Amino acid sequence: MLEHGGRLRAAAQAYGIPLAGWLDLSTGINPQGYPVPPLDPACWQRLPEDDDGLEAAAAAYYGNARLLALPGSQAAIQLLPAFFAPAAVACLTPMYEEHPQAWARAGHKLRRLHGGSPGAALARALVQARGGWLIVDEAFADDRPDDCVTPCAGTPEAPNLIVLRSLGKFFGLAGARVGFVFGAAEKLDRLREALGPWPLSGPARAAARHALADAAWQDAARRALTAAGERLAALLAPLGAPGDDAVHGCALFATLATAQADALYEHLARRAILVRRFADHGLLRFGLPGDEAGWQRLTRALDEWRAAQ
Repeated sequence: MLEHGGRLRAAAQAYGIPLAGWLDLSTGINPQGYPVPPLDPACWQRLPEDDDGLEAAAAAYYGNARLLALPGSQAAIQLLPAFFAPAAVACLTPMYEEHPQAWARAGHKLRRLHGGSPGAALARALVQARGGWLIVDEAFADDRPDDCVTPCAGTPEAPNLIVLRSLGKFFGLAGARVGFVFGAAEKLDRLREALGPWPLSGPARAAARHALADAAWQDAARRALTAAGERLAALLAPLGAPGDDAVHGCALFATLATAQADALYEHLARRAILVRRFADHGLLRFGLPGDEAGWQRLTRALDEWRAAQ
């Protein structure tokens, strides 16, 4: 079982600091998530139904009706590899490690490619020319919808493109476990059969439907997250080597490349600030503080680190 961000109880126990004292920046989840309104009590009593408007709201939001609702995009990550004959699978790293683990477990041969993507349009052309498939995880893409490839998945122009989306990050609804997969009907049908009936609970479907339809909240969240992401990147930039482009990420998190990743992780953890460590890559990922007190706390801890170097 791989370790992920958000293991706050384990950190509290390891460092002997009470749970309530921690600033958790390890997940990349929007700390100002969607405020789910009161739900119809019937959604707790009735079996979920597919004609409740969730799929229509998702199709409108993502710009693609070739979709299947999932109990989190993790479900597709684990199931999809079994729907392909053993093949060579190229993974762009660093990445969410559940992807390569799932493909390796299903008997595929992995190749890890380091560096950035060649671009979605070029990648799709290359995959089609080779008769392969391209799977894109856009869990963190909601802050820049114009750059997303979700609308293309499963279309005649990109029949072999599969895209994963999640409500856990931008919408901050990680606990609802709602995601979507977009792509060819053949793969969606197999996923649907593998998931079985009622993969999403009624309350999760209702909460997701509200979030996907609330354009006003989405626009305001994008503006707020863009400003917060820029603030975080500026805060971390001095920690990189001079002249290096050491900070990368999106509106929801910033990833710092540093040779002192382990030491900085420990420095922050001793101050009850939890970040995500990618030990094999010398990277630390910082999510967004949820309030000004959190921002000031992170700033003080980083100032102390710089002063001690």
